[in-house]
Amino acid sequence: MSNLSTIIKERHSVRKYNPTVKIAREEILGMLQEATLAPSSSNLQPWEFIVIDDPEVKKELRLIAMNQEQVETSSAVIAVLGDKEMYHNIDQVYRSSYEAGFMDKANMERLIASSKNAYPNASEEIRKNIASFDAGLISMQLMLIAKDRGYDTVPMGGFDKAKFAERFDVPERYFPIVLIALGKAAAPAFKTTRIPLGEKVRFV
Repeated sequence: MSNLSTIIKERHSVRKYNPTVKIAREEILGMLQEATLAPSSSNLQPWEFIVIDDPEVKKELRLIAMNQEQVETSSAVIAVLGDKEMYHNIDQVYRSSYEAGFMDKANMERLIASSKNAYPNASEEIRKNIASFDAGLISMQLMLIAKDRGYDTVPMGGFDKAKFAERFDVPERYFPIVLIALGKAAAPAFKTTRIPLGEKVRFV
């Protein structure tokens, strides 16, 4: 396995892809499986994915995504959706942990009760903020996993989310957050700089 620091330094947002490179769905599922080890609020995993790898569908998506070339030329586009009703996962999540031997029955019941008291009573805005934050964690993890496997990515927030939801029959419970193009670079990514760390950090 590659050194994590090297992967982080080598990962750049790529917008030029080799359109002849195809990634097997099984491999994409493997990357997503690893990515789902990302943390989430109360482990409720408020995310869903739509993987668009059909060439004709990618052409449609390109129009929804502000005509960004990488949508069509990448091997696949992974849409990360947020789940604003993540409280529906409560029983499944904690019962699964109990059955796996990760907690006792008393803890399971306590966590189920406290989560059912908190999440359904939170405002939709709060729940969407939680889902968006957790989607960011899993998206970054996915991009690093892809780089470790020799692929390139670029996250895209510039797309018509309403049209996306309509075209891909996104249930009301979910909302699109980001599109991640996945494939093999056909040209180097533009290098970028960072604001000096001293301007961004203070110790107290």
